[in-house]
Amino acid sequence: MNRFRNVAWSGAIVSLLAFVPAAIQAQEQGQAPQPVQASPVDFTQIVAEVSPTVVAIIAQRPQRERPMRGGAGDLPFGGAEPDAPPRTAAAQGSGFVISEEGHVVTNNHVIQEATEIEVLLADGSRVPAELIGTDPATDLAVLQVDDLTEGTSVASWGDSDALLPGAWTIAIGSPFGLGETVTVGVLSARSRDIRSGPYDEFLQTDASINQGNSGGPLFNAQGEVVGVNTAIFSPTGANVGIGFAVPSRLATLIVDQLIEDGEVRRGLLGVNLQQMTEVLAEALGLDDVQGVLVSQVVPDGPADDAGLQMGDIILQLGDQDIEMPRDLSLAVAELAPGTVAVLTILRGDEEMEVEVMIGELRPPETPDSPAEAPDDALPEGMRLGLALSPLPSAIRRELDLPGSSGAMVQDVVPGSPAQEAGIRRNDVIVEAGTQLVDGPGDISQAWSEAMAEDRPLLIRLLRGGASLFVALRP
Repeated sequence: MNRFRNVAWSGAIVSLLAFVPAAIQAQEQGQAPQPVQASPVDFTQIVAEVSPTVVAIIAQRPQRERPMRGGAGDLPFGGAEPDAPPRTAAAQGSGFVISEEGHVVTNNHVIQEATEIEVLLADGSRVPAELIGTDPATDLAVLQVDDLTEGTSVASWGDSDALLPGAWTIAIGSPFGLGETVTVGVLSARSRDIRSGPYDEFLQTDASINQGNSGGPLFNAQGEVVGVNTAIFSPTGANVGIGFAVPSRLATLIVDQLIEDGEVRRGLLGVNLQQMTEVLAEALGLDDVQGVLVSQVVPDGPADDAGLQMGDIILQLGDQDIEMPRDLSLAVAELAPGTVAVLTILRGDEEMEVEVMIGELRPPETPDSPAEAPDDALPEGMRLGLALSPLPSAIRRELDLPGSSGAMVQDVVPGSPAQEAGIRRNDVIVEAGTQLVDGPGDISQAWSEAMAEDRPLLIRLLRGGASLFVALRP
């Protein structure tokens, strides 16, 4: 059930606290009264309206056999007779109806590997469901029920971007198999990255979310769906007041594609990015830390075709400012392949706009790691905390490097500038101070020049097939 440590995929009702309205306080202090946002006395009417849209999901999965204790007469480990039919176990989650055609939204992990899926409607009827499509990257799935009861309610999407921390949130689902369970809390934070996937930007709520709530809706105070309850953070596996929901802004994009095409197509730019830091900015001769640094351009990719280069700094995509690599990754992923996007970049001292036709993201191929360097290589460059050797020709051919370029990192001295910059053993250094490296001597010379001028040294290296910039400060 867990996709990462201490986060359980799917929870105490928050009491309404009495307070002195700000308008009364202002009058007592002789100030002009300020408008106060009205809060609901309770959520009875909202829950009555939206509860019929919420369903339970029952997924039959192959049961993984557990080894049995050994002993005379016991079956072999595996615990199943040779000709016995495969066993299944029921997993239960939540979902909600979003169309009169019977489309139901839930989590991918609720129905993953299911051999049979049923939906338990609010009126108690249990009907089979067809899987329309899934998106494991956002943990969303869409089902379809053909035999919807006449008059079944349909949920309405709300605007998750309009929801601010402190706003009321209402979770409805089937935790631990208990159907139609309502919990209430506030939005704790937005755009949470919990490192469960590449497109994390969860809403965080303290409305109770537990096992079985997965895939259920998170409503706002107007009864609109602003999120799909997906995960909790918990040391114990039970709710501790930190739950996460996929925001409706993202969920609607994914769900619409799944309904239309059965799959999700994401945009691709074709670059590797790094966060800009003060040290990198100084090494690049920049006064401000802004944008994200292009550390590698994928050959023949959209960025390469558009003329982007290593060392470019991307400032904007369209009108959106780019402050972190994740900003650009999320923005590009939401663009349809074939879209022409405008990037504002900084190249040297010149700011320019570049048009790029967005490609289509496909499952990445895992590059081979560089081979070990020869044991008899002689270490050089220890003044900056590195033991370097010439790059073996076999590795140079594998990395498609010209001539005799490159140097292999044999060792990194603990506490040295190289270790502080994040350089690792077996990294391949290809540039130092924007100059190509033909061997360890070039790196030593560039380091000496940086020390003499009291400035950081910009290094470009290759690690696992990817290009990376680091800055070493004397």
